[in-house]
Amino acid sequence: MAKLDEPLRKVLGDKTAKVLDKGLDLRTVGDLLHHYPRRYAHRGELTPLSGLQDGEHVTVMAEVVKVQGRTLTRSPGYVLEITVTDGTGTLKLSFFGRKGSYIPERDLSPGTRGLFAGKISTYRPRSGGEQRQLTHPQYKVVEEKSAERAAQEWADEIIPVHPSTKGLDIEAIGKAVGIVLDRLDLPDDPMPAELLRRRGLIGLREAYEGIHRPRTWDELGRAKKRLKWDEAFVVQIALAQRRRAAAALPATPRPPSFGGILAEFDARLPFELTEGQREVGDEIAADLAREHPMHRLLQGDVGSGKTVVALRAMLQVVDGGGQAALLAPTEVLAQQHHRSITALLGDLARAGQIGGAENATRVALLTGSQGAKARKAALLDAASGAAGIVVGTHALLQESVQFADLGLVVVDEQHRFGVEQRDALREKVAGGRPHVLVMTATPIPRTVAMTVFGDLETSVLGQLPAGRSEIRTHVVPPERPAFLARVWERIREEAAQGRQIYIVCPRIGEQEGDEGDVTAPEEGRRSPLGIMELLPKLEEILAGLRVGVLHGKLHPDEKDAVMRRFAAGGLDVLLATTVIEVGVDVANATVMVIMDADRFGVSQLHQLRGRVGRGSLHGLCLLVTDAEPGSKARERLDAVASTTDGFALSRLDLEQRREGDVLGAAQAGRASSLRLLTLQRDEDVILDAREEATALVGDDPELARHPGLATVLSSLLDEERADFLEKG
Repeated sequence: MAKLDEPLRKVLGDKTAKVLDKGLDLRTVGDLLHHYPRRYAHRGELTPLSGLQDGEHVTVMAEVVKVQGRTLTRSPGYVLEITVTDGTGTLKLSFFGRKGSYIPERDLSPGTRGLFAGKISTYRPRSGGEQRQLTHPQYKVVEEKSAERAAQEWADEIIPVHPSTKGLDIEAIGKAVGIVLDRLDLPDDPMPAELLRRRGLIGLREAYEGIHRPRTWDELGRAKKRLKWDEAFVVQIALAQRRRAAAALPATPRPPSFGGILAEFDARLPFELTEGQREVGDEIAADLAREHPMHRLLQGDVGSGKTVVALRAMLQVVDGGGQAALLAPTEVLAQQHHRSITALLGDLARAGQIGGAENATRVALLTGSQGAKARKAALLDAASGAAGIVVGTHALLQESVQFADLGLVVVDEQHRFGVEQRDALREKVAGGRPHVLVMTATPIPRTVAMTVFGDLETSVLGQLPAGRSEIRTHVVPPERPAFLARVWERIREEAAQGRQIYIVCPRIGEQEGDEGDVTAPEEGRRSPLGIMELLPKLEEILAGLRVGVLHGKLHPDEKDAVMRRFAAGGLDVLLATTVIEVGVDVANATVMVIMDADRFGVSQLHQLRGRVGRGSLHGLCLLVTDAEPGSKARERLDAVASTTDGFALSRLDLEQRREGDVLGAAQAGRASSLRLLTLQRDEDVILDAREEATALVGDDPELARHPGLATVLSSLLDEERADFLEKG
């Protein structure tokens, strides 16, 4: 008998086990059982030989009329050629190999009737004309008296197609799975019996049988339903345990105070907060007042006003005697946050300086490339508590950075940070944990929020602040060359009215490589356009306009100088890579031109588009592409051009990405544990699993009464995977 943790070599032998290990990373019986078929075929209706078409997958019933073997002359080997007929035509069956190695030579003698399935191809024999053939077809000999019934049964049989590897074909993998299933010794079903009954789920053994060798399509459907549930439920159990553990940790409460820096800031705001900003602000304020750490995800579309919400939370913590750290993924974004927060606070950010307000604090900036003097001053402000707000990049995570009383960590664009980095910042608090606010400007579909961020409470800003303008988006396609000429004209027209323009390229230049999430060029297509290739052309096309260049290879001081000059109106055009993707806020910028737009993902295009239309002026986004009409890349661009609804686009983005990409498996360094569950189609399963998991963990937090479930949890979510799921 074979248990789930049994090494495959003990069940299948060393040779097969080695191939499965090397080619498919399968080592145990459980690994092989979770190597599900990638699709299912059935041999279909019987096809008359007279109606065969080249390239068709067919099943025919015919009689053998001729069997002939011959040695190949051009290469050593042997071909067995069998001619069959059904009375409407003839068909050649070809089997290649060594002489005497084929069972067909014994099974398929003249006069034998059989079923033959495979893909039709055409070849030209020496005698001239064309001959239809099946190469290495699947076959089944049938007896005359039961031929019709056998034919129908064989044609209707479901054929699982497992992912294969070099040295082990699909049929061999199917046989290996069959051996394992026949010898399988399963423990008691890990799912509670009452849960299975309530949700209408079959047992685990029946599910393994149904997924690997189903007899009917209904049986396959029941198996998939059960195994999808297991995948969703195990993840939701882990997340429910995380939420419960986080709720038990201590944190210093930071309740709202009256007459402090937050009240002063609110009184000075030159605009009305949206209803959404007020509601989310109240949720965060209540979380900060508790004795357990806040773990909240703040998601909102581009331009929805997340920065103001986060700043108000940071000021509440400052009022409570603590400090807040804002962690940004790039120096450009950190510098932008520092500038915008300092500008919003005005004299409230100048504590200890002439002209500073009575309730003022300081806003420190800490990045990896700062000069020694600036870095020393920022470190001192953080360690002494003089800086109530510290903005920085990964530099904040270094051991040399200390805080007097870190009360809140705000993580911007959280998907760009690993677990270890977040932990490094959280551990700078003695005797407790800081409150954590995770922000993302990439709208997240509900299923992803429940699965990837399921241990965080979620707040959504779905309303744009007053004053945000419409952004129109158009595709500039290769079949309309006049459109590209019009792009340059439009840039000149906008600049003549005193407005500013972004032009984004996928890369810096041929030598420097890509920046950002740029897709590889398709076969036969040129490499994506680089800034340094476009710059000389722009100097000619846009002669007389002030063009600045911004990319990740520049020194941080240069990057900051270019951004300041653009923000102050000293540049007409900013030619950049995706370093401007998030956070850059210049109200006077009205046009975003994205070159080779098909090389970017949906979310990235939406983020880039959000850099314009940030003031009272309407925005225009132009997606320049050489993707042909009807291509997937072109369909993606057309979708982006058709809507500015980030949540609708996030669903499109999810459909076009693998589950492992969504779950961040590349960061975790291992394959996704989701094999059947799809985040875009199985929302109901995920929602039900979350509900059941929350109730079960509430009743049995350590799964003491569910040992089988605890074992499954530990085997599917090892320590590395569990750490990855922890987002707060």
